[in-house]
Amino acid sequence: MASPMDPMDPAESKLFQTDFPPEEFQERWAKIFDAIGPEAHALLQGAPQQGGMEVFRQSNEFYYCCGVEVPHTYLLLDGRSRKTRLFLPHRPEQAAAEGPTLAAEDADLVKRLTGVDSVHPPEALAGHLQQTTVLYTPFRPAEGQMATRGSLLHAERSAASDPWDGRLSREQHLIALLRTRLPKLDVRDLTPTLDTLRSVKSPREVALLRRAGELTALAVTEAMRATRPGMVERELAAIALGLYVRHGARGAGYAPIIASGPNMWHGHYNRNDAVMRDGDIVLMDVAPDYHYYTSDIGRTWPVGGTYAPWQRELYGFMVEYHKTILPLIRPGRTADEIHAEAAAAMAKVVERTKFSKPIYEAAARRALEFKGHLSHPVGMAVHDDGPYRAQPLRPGIVFSVDPQMWVPEEKVYIRCEDTVAVTETGIENLTALAPLALDAVEAAMREGS
Repeated sequence: MASPMDPMDPAESKLFQTDFPPEEFQERWAKIFDAIGPEAHALLQGAPQQGGMEVFRQSNEFYYCCGVEVPHTYLLLDGRSRKTRLFLPHRPEQAAAEGPTLAAEDADLVKRLTGVDSVHPPEALAGHLQQTTVLYTPFRPAEGQMATRGSLLHAERSAASDPWDGRLSREQHLIALLRTRLPKLDVRDLTPTLDTLRSVKSPREVALLRRAGELTALAVTEAMRATRPGMVERELAAIALGLYVRHGARGAGYAPIIASGPNMWHGHYNRNDAVMRDGDIVLMDVAPDYHYYTSDIGRTWPVGGTYAPWQRELYGFMVEYHKTILPLIRPGRTADEIHAEAAAAMAKVVERTKFSKPIYEAAARRALEFKGHLSHPVGMAVHDDGPYRAQPLRPGIVFSVDPQMWVPEEKVYIRCEDTVAVTETGIENLTALAPLALDAVEAAMREGS
């Protein structure tokens, strides 16, 4: 087996990822074996071949467990023997035209690259399942490009409620097949185990998230510099996408949010088709799909280059909140403890601030009560799996810090967001390269002009 320090043959690097060595996947398998116990197996199903012309992208869950980017692939983990078997399709007919890919015929190469114990064609899977009594497989939908668990569950519910559709998800279809073909099989959900594993990132994962965060911050900064009244929101998204692709990303990690003027009221607005006008502010929330990892950011800046007094008042308050939260985050503390301490500190800011309108002061006081300023996990998906709030923070947990304020009377929604990784002593702000302070934002915009 190749050492993680051994360089991969250039031809092989086109067939298999180079970010994780076999040893890291073996560590993940060991944790799955420990979770399912010696009497059970675990089965993961890779993503299907897409009908369009896009380059294949593996599902996050399957990639996390073996790194193989081949459609219709299966990974079987045997809890009794603690052996791992990969089931790969035969070499496709289009390989001559589109280039080589890993196939069942490459068993020795695949074992060396991935660390699996054996490689088989897909028709052999049924025989390996015959002696299985307990099988764990994910019940929840597998994440793909620009997808999160929440968005996929919403799509499932939409299909289920459509009287002319009603199809099962791919995961539920597999479960139904398993129960039909192996009626004595006890099928259980592997999703909670995978979510727990993914909730704490390894150093190699953090390195990918660090690079994704850098590209995110650079893209937002370039968008600030380019912003002019009269531009269409999606032009800023195009700037970000171009930067991502130039620096090795597949594309966007999720639908970009470029919300100017009244569109900012809608937290996940992504039509991006409005003309940006002088006097408005614009919220940008974008990140790349970088080697299967992404990031998250939120910055708000004036379309015309200078914050109006009310914009400086409200956004300045949220930036202050943001800067108050960051140094409070460290291992051993819970999200609720951090929220409470930050809110107590910001209560003093509210008391000494003379707000221009009573509704702004009321909005600031409501922000003190909001418990979501430490927001969602970030990883392979922008809203990653694996909740972190129930227990004290640990090094390797990555999430977004996203203080938010609503002024419903004026349909104003203000926020600023960074992605942070918990370290041994505090945090690393992965998106810190993007200007946050108001004067720094205005200075960046002047650079563009």
